[in-house]
Amino acid sequence: QVDLVESGGELVQPGGSLRLSCAASGSTFKTYAMAWFRQVPCDEREFIGAITWIGGTLYYADSVRGRFTISRDNVKNMVYLQMNSLKPVDTAVYYCAATFGPRATMSPGEYDYWGQGTQVTVSS
Repeated sequence: QVDLVESGGELVQPGGSLRLSCAASGSTFKTYAMAWFRQVPCDEREFIGAITWIGGTLYYADSVRGRFTISRDNVKNMVYLQMNSLKPVDTAVYYCAATFGPRATMSPGEYDYWGQGTQVTVSS
């Protein structure tokens, strides 16, 4: 069992920055990679990016590449999502997820554990 808790979401103006955190606990040693997704009500969950625990291999969706950065702290079992140059279209509930692997994919169905989500609102 792996428990994931996101935090850091809030209201931010367009062009601003925000850092989200995901605290992982439990059997984190069994997971291969962590990912960030976001979801708007009545829409499908959208892949943002992923990072592997070992090696730190990064994957990003085209929509956020160059603006968002994923990082992790293996000692603290924390994963972060640094968001810069935020746009109104980035408004969504952001989730972190964990997968046993062996791949870090962009498909929500490939992930085994999910956090509760944190709301990010980009508006002036």
